[in-house]
Amino acid sequence: MSSPTESDAISLADLSATHRDLLWVLSQTGPSESGPLHQALADYYTASIDQARVCNILKELIKNDYVTKQTHDTTEYRLTESARRGLSARQAWQAGTHNAEGGNE
Repeated sequence: MSSPTESDAISLADLSATHRDLLWVLSQTGPSESGPLHQALADYYTASIDQARVCNILKELIKNDYVTKQTHDTTEYRLTESARRGLSARQAWQAGTHNAEGGNE
């Protein structure tokens, strides 16, 4: 199967934090090669993350229709519309959760 169907698609909420962080980096940088994506994650995490892991995560995100890969002179990764909607929904959820918890201190 080349792309997930609606019933077997993985929700953004079901992805690991590293997967979501990589999507977030792509949403902030725009189309990018794997090297700068790896560097952005390496700069953020206190534990090291290797380039091979970033490449494997990108493959998984492509498989789940969150990222596309375009190869010309270089290989460039881009968010899909599905990823954009998922990130937007997550931000709204986080904002709502944060506001609801604000009065419980």
